[in-house]
Parts: sequence; structure tokens; C-alpha cells
Amino acid sequence: MASAYNLDYAHLASEEPFSKWRRRLWPIHSHEIRKLLPLLLMKFCVSFNYSILHATKDTLIVTAKGSGAEAIPILKGWVVLFFAFILMLLYSKLSNHLSKSRLFYAAISPFLIFFALYGLFLYPNREWLCPHQTADWLVSVLGDERAHWVAVYRYWMDSLFFLMAELWGGVVIALLFWGFANRITTLHEAARFYTLLSAGGHIGMITAGPLIWHYAHAFVQNEYIHTIQYLMSFTTLVTILIMAIHWWVNRYVDDTEAAPSSNQPQQSKSQTKLSLVDSLKHILKSPYLGCIALMVIGYGLSVNMIEVIWKATLKIRYPHSNDYQAFMGIVSSLTGCVSLFLALFVGGNVIRKFGWHLGAQLTPVVLGIASAAFLLVYFLNLYSENAPLAAGSSALLLLVVFGAIHNIACKSMKYCLFDPTKEMAYIPLDEEAKVKGKAAVDVVASRFGKSGSSWLQVGFMELAGVGSVLSIVPYLAPCVIIAVISWMAAISILKKRSVQTQTATPLEELSLEVVAKSA
Repeated sequence: MASAYNLDYAHLASEEPFSKWRRRLWPIHSHEIRKLLPLLLMKFCVSFNYSILHATKDTLIVTAKGSGAEAIPILKGWVVLFFAFILMLLYSKLSNHLSKSRLFYAAISPFLIFFALYGLFLYPNREWLCPHQTADWLVSVLGDERAHWVAVYRYWMDSLFFLMAELWGGVVIALLFWGFANRITTLHEAARFYTLLSAGGHIGMITAGPLIWHYAHAFVQNEYIHTIQYLMSFTTLVTILIMAIHWWVNRYVDDTEAAPSSNQPQQSKSQTKLSLVDSLKHILKSPYLGCIALMVIGYGLSVNMIEVIWKATLKIRYPHSNDYQAFMGIVSSLTGCVSLFLALFVGGNVIRKFGWHLGAQLTPVVLGIASAAFLLVYFLNLYSENAPLAAGSSALLLLVVFGAIHNIACKSMKYCLFDPTKEMAYIPLDEEAKVKGKAAVDVVASRFGKSGSSWLQVGFMELAGVGSVLSIVPYLAPCVIIAVISWMAAISILKKRSVQTQTATPLEELSLEVVAKSA
């Protein structure tokens, strides 16, 4: 495969500059278009839906009466984690009995049914469906400082929406789409297709933003129900389109060349599927894998802690659902624009010209600076009598803007540099360590990243006896600093240890071309 890849690009050095750039931006042969375009449209659709769902789930939870950003750590740390584990077990069982095509439809159909049902029935009847009397009694027993716990139960249909929206990214994008793309493309094609597919996803995010903003402003504040119904109609139709594309590709696109053996050697399920305990043992035995896990955990902790604080301040600035969702739509579009720009002109060039180490360190550096700026503005406001956190105040607006910058930066850097450098870190390992190590990190680090930050936030609120995440910012700030510093230290250790591994390509010598040949 490596020789085929080199042959495909060997002529670039002798081409005219315009032709060379055209081949780098669109390195697709004419006979490959019928395979690439459906995948490109599918990636656009899954990212388009992700942006709508991401903005809507936060709006529903944060702006609901008696709820707030404090409910997000509970949902992420307990509800989403539990059901994600159950779903993975169910998916594994179904994979043993269904064909790949039927498994795709079986996995995506619950999303289609739920989002259609939510827009048509659950949200329009939420006041009737909410157990307000029981919830009020629970608040009287537990106290107002635990009202965010009760809110998860009171607005159970919104909690279900949050769960399904969170699972969309992990199941539909990561598992179904990329699994489908890996199945029907060869390594030779993937080296050229996947950058374009990622760009298609960024364009989907850019497109979703104005749509969210339009329908958030199309109705008055007490008609948010119409905003939900229109957005869920788009989500349902786009999900049907995703299923139709999958059916068309399976029926009309020849994927015989993309058999598993042409991409990479098959690994037995016992090699790739590790339990939580086995994964933790595997990581603890390998300092190298432990450093990769620290990268993932550091990203999850630092991003989610600041994000919850930002969403709590955003509710003060935009207490109405329409205004809140409109702002989230703007953030979604800006994230797509910045991500697309960085992916096309920054990410690959940084790694090629300056090496893996600098490329990997840029993400924690940028996120550290953005986090520090946000926290600095918050603490300056906290200890200033002239700039209270009140709706309409200039201090609050500044805090909201810095939080949005942090949110855009962390997601853009993830797509541009964090994900590529993290995947590159597995390359110096031997094949067995590479397969089992990645499975172990995916099991442990991905859980302790998001869920760990949620547990810390909930724990601090319980220990302090407060019901607002804004009251525990002084406790969260050191955690963010420790997470970023540990993340940066893990990257430096990885650079040193990669030289000691038995490989001809230590991390500092890797480039994106090496990644494409070794993926």
C-alpha cells in the first residue's frame, strides 16, 4: 500500500504549481467520484444534524425552569455514561446476528424515531408529561441546592433528548459513518478521501448555524415549540437521507476492492475488545500508553470544566430559549469556519514543517491560554463591585465572548491537530500493542475525560452545599491548570519514549504522509 501511495503522489514535484495545488486539494480520480460524493454528502448530513442537536440539547437543559448548566455534569457523568455502556453491549450483540447493512439501519433507526417523536409529541406536551408535583416534593426534601438533580427527572423528555444528542456523535458519526467509510474504501483511497470527508463535515456545521439562528428568531419567545418542531423536522429528514445514501452505496457502488484484508490485517475480537479492568491494567503496564491516555483525559477535563461554566454564564445573558439557541447557532457556524480553515491551511503544514511535538503541544497551549483568559475575566468580575454578573452588563458579555472563543478554539484544535497527533502517537508501537493499546485508551480515557470532569463538578457542588456551578469556579480552576500541565508533560514524555521504541519512525520524524501510509 505504501508504494501505491508514493506512486500516486510521486509526480507532484514535477507538476506546475497550479496543478500541484489542485491535486492536493482534490486528489480524486474520475472513477472514484461515484464513491466519494455519497460519502461526502453523508458526512455533511451527520455533521449537520450534530450541530443542530448539540445546540438544541444545551438550550433545553440550561434554559428550562428550575434547571441550568449544573444539570449537564449529572447527565454526562451518570446518564450518558450508563446508557452508552448499555448501547455498546447491545451493538456488540447485534453485530453477531445482523449483516453490516442491517446493523447500520438498526443502530440509526432509534435516533430517527426519537427525534421525530420528540418534535411531534414529547416537546409539545412536555408540561403535561412532566411530573411537576413529584419533582416539587423532591425539591422540598432535598433542598434548592439540589434542584438540578431533580430537573433531570422533572424534564425527563429533555434528558432523553440530551442523551440521544450526545450519543449521535459517538454512535452515528464515529461508529456508523466512519465504520461504513472504512469498510468501503481501501487504504489507498482513504489516504486521499478522509481529508475531504472531514471538510464536508465542517461545511455541514457551517450550514447548520444560520438555519438554527433563523428558526430561533423566527418566532416570539413563548413560541419556542415551533423552533423545536422545525429543527426536528430537518433532523428527521436528514436522517432519512443518510439511510438512503447508505442504501444507494450498498446497492450501486462496488466495494469488493475494500474488503477488510485490503485495508489492514484482521484482528480477532479477543484482541481488540477489552473490558474496563483489562484496559486499565493494559495502560498501567505501559507508560507510553499511559501518556496517550493522559492526552485524552487532559483534553476532556480541561474542555468540559470551562464549557459548563461558560454555559451557566450564557444562561444569565440569554435566559430565553430562542436567544440562547440562536447564539449557539452562531458558535456552531464559526466553529465550522475556523475548523475548515485550520484543516486546509494550518494542521498538516504545522506537523510537516515543525514536527509532531510542536503540533501536539499547540492544542494544550491554545486551550490553556483560552481557559486562562476566560478564568481571568471571571475572577476580575468576581472581585469587582462595579461589574456584577447581571444580564446586560458589559462584564457578562465579555465573559460570554471569551467562553465562545474557548469553545470554538477547543473544537477546532481537536479536529485540526489533537486528533491527528493522537492517532500518530500509536504508530511507533508494534502491531499488537497498537491494536490493544488503542482499544484500552478508547475504553478508559474516553470515559474518564468527560465523565471525570462531570464527577468533579458534581462532587465540588455537593461538598460546598451549593446549587450553582458558578460558586465552585475557584475549585475548578486549579483542576483545569493541572489537567493542561499534565497533558503537556505527557506529550513531551511521548516524544522521548518514541525514540526508545523499536521503530524506524519516532514521532518527531513523522509527517502526515507517514500517517496516511500507516493508518
